Amino acid sequence: MLIKGKKILVMGIGITGISAIKMLMEHNNELMVYDEKSKEEIIELLHQNEIDQVAVVDDESKYLIQEVDFVVKSPGIPPDHHIIEFAEDKDIPVISDIELAFNVGIQGTVIGITGTNGKTTSTMLAGEILKKAGIQTHLAGNMGTGILQVVEKVKQEDYIVLELSSFQLEHTYLFRPQVALITNITEDHLDWHGSFENYMASKFKIFSNQSADNHLILNWDDKHLRGLKDKVRPEIIWFSTQEELEEGIYLKDDSIIYRMDGAEETILELADIKIPGLHNIENVCGVVGIMKALKIDNGIIRESVRCFKGVEHRIEFIQEKNGISYYNDSKGTNVQSTLKAIQAMVSPVVLIAGGYDKGADYGDLTEALVLKCRALILMGETAEKIRKSAEENGISEIYKVKNMEEAVRTAATTGMAGDAVLLSPACASWDMYRNFEERGKHFKRIVMELTE
Repeated sequence: MLIKGKKILVMGIGITGISAIKMLMEHNNELMVYDEKSKEEIIELLHQNEIDQVAVVDDESKYLIQEVDFVVKSPGIPPDHHIIEFAEDKDIPVISDIELAFNVGIQGTVIGITGTNGKTTSTMLAGEILKKAGIQTHLAGNMGTGILQVVEKVKQEDYIVLELSSFQLEHTYLFRPQVALITNITEDHLDWHGSFENYMASKFKIFSNQSADNHLILNWDDKHLRGLKDKVRPEIIWFSTQEELEEGIYLKDDSIIYRMDGAEETILELADIKIPGLHNIENVCGVVGIMKALKIDNGIIRESVRCFKGVEHRIEFIQEKNGISYYNDSKGTNVQSTLKAIQAMVSPVVLIAGGYDKGADYGDLTEALVLKCRALILMGETAEKIRKSAEENGISEIYKVKNMEEAVRTAATTGMAGDAVLLSPACASWDMYRNFEERGKHFKRIVMELTE
């Protein structure tokens, strides 16, 4: 897709949208912008970013986009947004920032990481290993730094590691990473994608353009990913924490082993992994697959994993008070993620959960809580839905609260010495917070005030 001298609509004026506008302005394009904010707020944001000569489109003037060549959509805009549907009805291409970057042209080696859970941890760890290997490495995508903010900084000898959401991948067409990792696939964002099949299809776009000389790292233990065997073009490197594989990465004698072409080598010991939980062992195995594809030295992998302390908002230890340990897992925005956080706890759990309703079923979560949960504290849109599921599974110690302050106070008085208070909502944050980061920081601030 040529992007010079075109008429283009940019949807959303957050980090992605502003970056897209600035890039497209350099290519002599006629630009329009749409956002849910008021026209006055949009103009002020454009002014703050030193952007002018951009037309503002609102719902009443959406007919103006009939003449645009394509639409650049920010990840936060749902695929069923009426402007998106209007554009698609007019056969106007809709692309993500990831696709725009590839149309402009990306240099260097591109590593793409997606999956329902573990994306951020895997992206951060991969970046740490590559940097320790002496490679100029850029991290971007779905983790706070948009790809359009770094694309022009990437040189041919550099590596760029992208955390990719289903929202970003859904509107890609030419995107092709040299190495791709899918950590796992479980139900998530069904309210946006309409079905699990649609959600999975978006995730699978990460490898749709890969060729035989590219690499795809897949979780053998995930039935949806195992079904890709013999169905994709790139070379697959499998990893498993449950089976010893004929070829790939697996666990043996408390070590992570890599076996390929009949040769077996020990990459690192499980004791080298400092972040808790089997799910983080899975994350490390997936990243090891990336590093083997890139031929990174085992010693560098091992030392980087030993030094890696995890990521903020992912089972992050905050403080202990009166024998109770407090953990922030605000990134637990779906049921499977929260299940893994609970499994990582060795103590009885006082769980703080609830938030924006993405249409999930909480039966598996509440069933698991029967064995591990001291008490369940619920807030947000899904509080009643989770409460009903918990009661059906025989959980009686349930508290519904109005806000985070009340949740932490209730947890502090309900928990006992030796317990773990875990914020892992199993839901998105959008009913009460702008994002999971804001939710997690608020929780940490309240916990620290409690301990003081």
